[in-house]
Amino acid sequence: METVTTIRPRALVRASGGPRYAVALAVDALGTGLLRPFLLLYGVMVLRLSAPATGIAMTAGIVVGLVCMPAVGRWLDRGARSTVVAASMLVRALGVALLLATPAGHVWPFAAAALLLGVGNQAWPAAHAALVATVAHGRERDTALAAGRALRNAGLGVGALLATACLAGGATALRAMAVATGIAYLTAAALAWSVRLRARPAVAPEGDAAAGPAPRMRGLLAANVVYVFCLNVPEIALPLVLVTQLHASPVWPAAVFVANTVLVVTLQVPVTVLLSRFPRRNVLALAGVLLAVSYLGFLAATSPGGGWGAPAVAAVSVVCTLGEIVYAGSATALVTALAPAHALGRVLARFELSTGFGLAVSPAVITALAPHGPTALWGGLAGATLLSASAVAAEKDDDAGLGRR
Repeated sequence: METVTTIRPRALVRASGGPRYAVALAVDALGTGLLRPFLLLYGVMVLRLSAPATGIAMTAGIVVGLVCMPAVGRWLDRGARSTVVAASMLVRALGVALLLATPAGHVWPFAAAALLLGVGNQAWPAAHAALVATVAHGRERDTALAAGRALRNAGLGVGALLATACLAGGATALRAMAVATGIAYLTAAALAWSVRLRARPAVAPEGDAAAGPAPRMRGLLAANVVYVFCLNVPEIALPLVLVTQLHASPVWPAAVFVANTVLVVTLQVPVTVLLSRFPRRNVLALAGVLLAVSYLGFLAATSPGGGWGAPAVAAVSVVCTLGEIVYAGSATALVTALAPAHALGRVLARFELSTGFGLAVSPAVITALAPHGPTALWGGLAGATLLSASAVAAEKDDDAGLGRR
């Protein structure tokens, strides 16, 4: 089985799409960090919309954005790579332009802007993974995907910090951040398009095993819906529990979020390299176990009479972040390894559909379970995640072949 033992920055940049593409990713992430966490505030403070109307428009944008994924998959399977990435960035730039043009009190233009932003946000991960899979192969591809995630998280974190510092400026500052986001998306789209990377559409010879249908991955896709809940734990579940149930200072959820970002940025690549000696499916199952253990840790820390409080929750969040890192370093890598070349785009699109669905429903599930107590929230998440890890481990594929791809 192929393993990666060292991290070579120059080779990693080449495997990730090259220097210009790396800059495009950084600029895109910086712009996203400036606006996406504060889009709800933009609707309320700048456009004077009600919070429920703003939230519904944003959710509709995310859900409707998922509908575009089959078309994105077919486009990728025709060989497009950097063009699809650039298009996902350009669509978001159009969404920001419409956002800036929306008059105060008008919800429908805001909803249309949220839809464009949702389409771009949903299309980007599959397009990026397909581009990296075209440039890099085997475990080098896994490391390149991990490096892209680390770079994106760094950009998102810096953008969010800059936006937080500017929020004191009120509506004017939010408009300025939207303008900066639009410029960032346009710049990133131009850089990504300039890479001009295209894959030759793969047509396997008749009778070749590679010409078979795309893998169904039913267990993996169903498990992924549950796995991605971990991405919303630092942003939704922990602030909800810390502030409303443990009555801790808002500083605690902020510290947990910052720690999560720093750990992902610093550990994503090294952990992925370290685990490259093991089959990807086993690593993904391990991620589920780590996440389930962290949820049980949250249960112990937040149960009545536990007496641990906010510091214990913060400590357990490190385990949850490690599970997230292992999950992110193995899930997309496993999917790209399973996918035959002629169906890579469609397989990635199906995977991103499951990811987007999990991200869309997880806030509602978390907020619905939380009022019923720690056992309902953390026990339910732990049980579902362990079942998902079992499904991942039980699903069969040619793992021996995967190690060499």
